[in-house]
Amino acid sequence: MTNPGETTPPFGRTLCAMITPFTETGALDLDGARKLADRLVAEGCDGLVLNGTTGESPTTTDAEKAELIRAVREAVGDRASIVAGVGTFYTRHTVELALAAEKSGADGVLVVTPYYSRPPQDALQAHFREVADASGLPVMLYDIPGRTGTRIEPETMIRLADHPRIVAVKDCSYDLLGTQKVLARTELAYYAGCDEHVLALYAVGGAGCVSTVANVVPRHIAEILETFEAGDTGRAARLQQRATPLIGAVTDGGLPGTVTAKALLNTLGLPAGPVRAPLRPAGREATDGLRAVYEEFVAV
Repeated sequence: MTNPGETTPPFGRTLCAMITPFTETGALDLDGARKLADRLVAEGCDGLVLNGTTGESPTTTDAEKAELIRAVREAVGDRASIVAGVGTFYTRHTVELALAAEKSGADGVLVVTPYYSRPPQDALQAHFREVADASGLPVMLYDIPGRTGTRIEPETMIRLADHPRIVAVKDCSYDLLGTQKVLARTELAYYAGCDEHVLALYAVGGAGCVSTVANVVPRHIAEILETFEAGDTGRAARLQQRATPLIGAVTDGGLPGTVTAKALLNTLGLPAGPVRAPLRPAGREATDGLRAVYEEFVAV
């Protein structure tokens, strides 16, 4: 069975929006990042998204972002693609980060809609085109209006699809109809950016996912897509449903996914460490609740 959209995924199929490990003092933990990246790839992720908001990009310096890319590239080699988050609310800075990501060894860049300033659609289109023109790397647009305040409207997405280096979308629009309109009229590779939509978007022609929950259970997220691809759609649905409590606990429990993912990884003895302010770590009650959901998940 082939993916209904027949789109060749440009960055792989199961991408993890990787957390950025820090030491107990809050410094960048490059050894931890190498170990975590190696585990994620060994457990089924064929792509890693670094320096995204799950990776606490608003709190890391430009130099730290470049160091992280180099360290993870060293760890995974050519076993997985690396997509580097470079989006900011300033076009010039976004271009600078894209060029630095290219120099550091990334395979592509993730460019989020400029946040807070809420540019109109023509300005938004100009922003993305300028970033795409700046480097030789392919671009994944990131549509998450609930966080940025601005939607990349379907017609804008369709116009941007004519740029040779704008090849993919991380979709957190919560507008499946709008997404399908773009899928029907372009060759953009759509990746589900919301874990509850992993199977749904893939089933209507998506390319895969960029998953936060994959930090914790990478093998399971990969298996959802692999099972659907193999033609066992019923089992794929059951795998997605089985993950629902864990997805809810990590992404919809009142705390940011970065906080919950790190809390779980820490309890499992995996590289994570603290979050940087203004985020705060999950408290004992929240952490115990997350671990209980995780234990129930792995016991099935």
